[in-house]
Amino acid sequence: MTGIERAVVMGAGLIGTSIALALRERGVEVRLTDPDSASLRLACDLGAGRPLDSDAGERPADIAIIAAPPAAVPEVVADAQRRGLAHVYTDAASVKDGVIAEAVRRGCDMSTFVPGHPMGGREKHGPSAARADLFLGRSWALCPTAKADPVAVATATELARLCGAEPVTLSAAAHDRAVALVSHAPHVAASAVAARLLGGDDTALALAGQGVRDVTRIAGGDPGLWWEILRNNPGPVAELLEDIAADLHGAAAALRGPGRGSADTADAPASDREYVLDLLERGRRGHDRIPGKHGAQRTPAYTVIPVVIPDEPGALGRLFAAAGAAHVNIEDVRIDHSPGLPVGVAQLAVLPEAADALSRTLAEGGWSVHA
Repeated sequence: MTGIERAVVMGAGLIGTSIALALRERGVEVRLTDPDSASLRLACDLGAGRPLDSDAGERPADIAIIAAPPAAVPEVVADAQRRGLAHVYTDAASVKDGVIAEAVRRGCDMSTFVPGHPMGGREKHGPSAARADLFLGRSWALCPTAKADPVAVATATELARLCGAEPVTLSAAAHDRAVALVSHAPHVAASAVAARLLGGDDTALALAGQGVRDVTRIAGGDPGLWWEILRNNPGPVAELLEDIAADLHGAAAALRGPGRGSADTADAPASDREYVLDLLERGRRGHDRIPGKHGAQRTPAYTVIPVVIPDEPGALGRLFAAAGAAHVNIEDVRIDHSPGLPVGVAQLAVLPEAADALSRTLAEGGWSVHA
């Protein structure tokens, strides 16, 4: 039996609705509120909960989750605490230092407010993009202040676990530096790459493959929301963008001519070729440091098996069923679509020792395997 039986989710966008859906799957009673009545109705229709009774006649919830932009969080927390909506309060904003400072300035009760940030999201937004499994296997940052009550921290920790996430406790400053590195600066960099596509003609864009789609996927996010995030974490993001810009400037200089791979001659590589290779190698090593399945250190040991699949309903399900019949676990999957063609390629990542058996079983079952 969970200690969280009733929750209030304030904000029915992607994150708030996804939290509500995850809690509903665990049997938690959820009340929703949002200034946008259309978003609130849609979230409720999706099964995320029921509208919060404006008469405030209900007993306080075990926890209230404020899923609002960073600048709005302190005011919403202060108002919710004045109304006595819950015993514990947390938020889902992607920056923490400024939110905490403003919450203190507004007189919020920091013993019951445990700032949080679920590390899950999509390039889409709104309740229609919400998913109950959005946080499954993801980290959920918790940044309690020194005044936080241990019971409040335990309740916020339980919330993260109910949503399938792994709670990670750290300071607000450490959180903001970390998300600048793994989320905020990458979003700006992806947007800069995607912006270059505006100058491409239709012929060039017709050649777009999975590489450019992977690099630019997150650039599809809401610009207004992202400006709100970036302006609340300016220092760490700006420093990283300057470092990225220096790497790109050096690579451009190296490609344009000999001997110009670095503006700092004391640290300059021996050749332009070595400068670019060094950047590419550092990129490869950095990529390999991204934690893999269940938070484990990424390993390049998976074998990828390309399988051609028809672009039709049920095809992917049949492929997974065939892999299950072979008693092989698919560790990861990516689907590459070919524009204008009625087929795609499913890239199945499996443990090396299972690759031969899976390839053989799929081929015997009539699948076009390209191992």
